[in-house]
Amino acid sequence: MLRSLLNNVRKFAMPLVWHRHLIANIAEQGRRAAYADMLARTPDNPALRGFKAWSQTDEDGIIEEIFRRLGGGKSFIEIGCGDGLENNTHYLLLKGWSGLWIDGGTKNVAAIRANLPDRADRLEIREMFLDADNVATIAAEVDFLSIDVDGNDLHLLRSFLQVAKPRVICAEYNAKFPPPTFATVAYDKRHVWKADDYMGASLTAFVEVLRDYTLVCCGIAGLNAYFVRSDSAEGFTIYPPEELYQPSRISLFHPWPGHPSSYGFLANELKEQVSR
Repeated sequence: MLRSLLNNVRKFAMPLVWHRHLIANIAEQGRRAAYADMLARTPDNPALRGFKAWSQTDEDGIIEEIFRRLGGGKSFIEIGCGDGLENNTHYLLLKGWSGLWIDGGTKNVAAIRANLPDRADRLEIREMFLDADNVATIAAEVDFLSIDVDGNDLHLLRSFLQVAKPRVICAEYNAKFPPPTFATVAYDKRHVWKADDYMGASLTAFVEVLRDYTLVCCGIAGLNAYFVRSDSAEGFTIYPPEELYQPSRISLFHPWPGHPSSYGFLANELKEQVSR
């Protein structure tokens, strides 16, 4: 009876494994096609160096390439850090950076605090629901700012920039609106994303608001746009937003091959007492 049960499990499981591998292979082909198109149209695009380590899609590699060109970079603020297992600065922490994680989710912040050692000198963690008024209280001159709150992103960013001017900004844009469409959610300090398309702002809206910054790329998943402060952008070829815009392709990164993310490496990093 046990052998029969195991055989039935295998018969059921094998198609699921095959199906997952098939989807992963299709996604890999899609990524290659997207990169080939990007290379042909914008050959000096930093997004061509994109890869995923702990980011949602290709953000880790893009951020690394941008700061390779800029030189330096050691401090960050990430607004909307999630549970820390999939965000834009986990990888930076492993490279010796320091900064601030902010999230409005109680469960997310509790998970971080439960799994990482208390090292406020390397990583400060705050549970905080930001609005256009209180965002100034966390604004600071840092190398890198990442913002992803699925709602008032543009409004928060506008207020943040009245206080500080990060060298690089990564902002999630609403890829439903290709340039030159200007669109943004109406400001509501109590806005909570309802998992629909009413979120954030279009790429054009960010470009028009970030007057002191230069758009240098968008990831191939059509999630994030990257802006370098214009006084530091000489190492980048400037392409028009219409060429840098990427449509939504998040499916190219899901499912992702490899083992699930954990806090292990970051916990070890933060236990180190010797600064880099």
